[in-house]
Amino acid sequence: MAVRSLVTGASGYIGGRLVPELLDAGHRVRCMARDPAVLRDHPWADRVEPVRADVTDPDTLTAALRDVDIAYYLVHTMGSGSRFERTDRAAAHAFGEHARAAGVRRIVYLGGLTPAGVPDRELSPHLRSRAEVGRILLDSGVPTTVLRAAVIIGSGSASFEMLRYLTERLPVMVTPSWVSTRVQPIAVRDVLRYLVGSAEMPDDVNRAFDLGGPDIMTYREMMTRYAAVAGLPHRLILPVPMLSPGLSSHWIGLVTPVPRTIARPLAESLRHEVVRQDHDITRYVTDPPGHPLPFDTALTLALRRVREADVVTRWSSAATPGVPSDPLPTDPDWAGGSLYTDRRETTVDASPAELWRVVEGIGGDNGWYSFPLAWAVRGWLDRLVGGVGLSRGRRDAARLRAGDSLDFWRVEAIEPGRLLRLRAEMRLPGLAWLEMTVDRTEDGRTRYRQRALFHPHGLLGHLYWWSVSPFHALVFGGMVRNIARTAERGQLRAGAEG
Repeated sequence: MAVRSLVTGASGYIGGRLVPELLDAGHRVRCMARDPAVLRDHPWADRVEPVRADVTDPDTLTAALRDVDIAYYLVHTMGSGSRFERTDRAAAHAFGEHARAAGVRRIVYLGGLTPAGVPDRELSPHLRSRAEVGRILLDSGVPTTVLRAAVIIGSGSASFEMLRYLTERLPVMVTPSWVSTRVQPIAVRDVLRYLVGSAEMPDDVNRAFDLGGPDIMTYREMMTRYAAVAGLPHRLILPVPMLSPGLSSHWIGLVTPVPRTIARPLAESLRHEVVRQDHDITRYVTDPPGHPLPFDTALTLALRRVREADVVTRWSSAATPGVPSDPLPTDPDWAGGSLYTDRRETTVDASPAELWRVVEGIGGDNGWYSFPLAWAVRGWLDRLVGGVGLSRGRRDAARLRAGDSLDFWRVEAIEPGRLLRLRAEMRLPGLAWLEMTVDRTEDGRTRYRQRALFHPHGLLGHLYWWSVSPFHALVFGGMVRNIARTAERGQLRAGAEG
């Protein structure tokens, strides 16, 4: 009989990636959320049983835990002061009591790795609360596995995103003293493997296990290694001891899009050395060859998606991750790295077929429908730095196919009559796409939609976008207007000839 598992926090970073791993392992999965509607955009939504419940509302837990074998506790409150600690404490007590009453066979909890020999009163509130929740669940009367991890490496993880943005955006960094603190990061796929494997632990196991990858390094070394794996120039890092955790969180908020409510607990926790004290987890969950993954390998996997041609689908909420370290479409907007977007649309008094004819005919002798001098100058500049410029033109004057060169673009995807996506092949400090879509509005009118996307590479990439974005209204706005007008004129000519 299949294991029946409840996943709390299924809409969160770990929960959203754990669910498909459990399904693949043959579990029947129930996903708990305050509002089950938040789960519907996940690619696994139709394979799970959603349930409306809240760990801070004990009356909702009875139904959620009914007939459950394994309960995954993956919820945390992020905050400061004593209020969030009281909330976490009460929620853990209620969950443990209801799990025991429901006859749950095991609770599996993912908490934070705590430093050895440091009294609770000296821990950051974030780590102190995580440790307390673990103890409460261990004392609940239900056999419990507490897994403790430090920095989790995977696109979408708050710790990883903070590392990503700090390193990519600042070639020279004046940093808090915690950049010299030693940590032991771990790949998200290893965390998920241990979570899934914990469901099979014997009933007499009731304890905590430390998790960590094979590399122990300072936060400074992590940033240096990130820069090397991401192909960025060497980063100059200058620690400044007087930057307190509170000031650090403001600094992180200034440099990165990670919300301060998340950045502050992370910054406070980084003042502690977090290195695993044991690797006893392997007595119950065997490490396959090559695991836990080295830090550089985990980084490569986390960065893999932004180097592939289908990166734009991640931000269009259409991606299904190939590995757990890939971004999910339901990740927060600040996760997954920077993607700048210029988005425009208009209705067109022409048939979709006529509008598509104009879209498919773009480039080459037909030009780009806006500010020809700007496109010509961009082509000349590209040639000056060794790029292809505009000299390639197009293979066919009327038709395009995937893989065709088109001036300094390449046709990455084409769906005749609906979608044309071009990938830039000019010299850029990043990756760029131009996407054009033809469809209909709800009232049946023809609609043209256009997106220009840019994924910057390092600080130079951000500076490039900020320097050219003032001209987008002229260039990209002009494209939308002129493509629409050309299609409308073509429609009029077709009507007159008919």
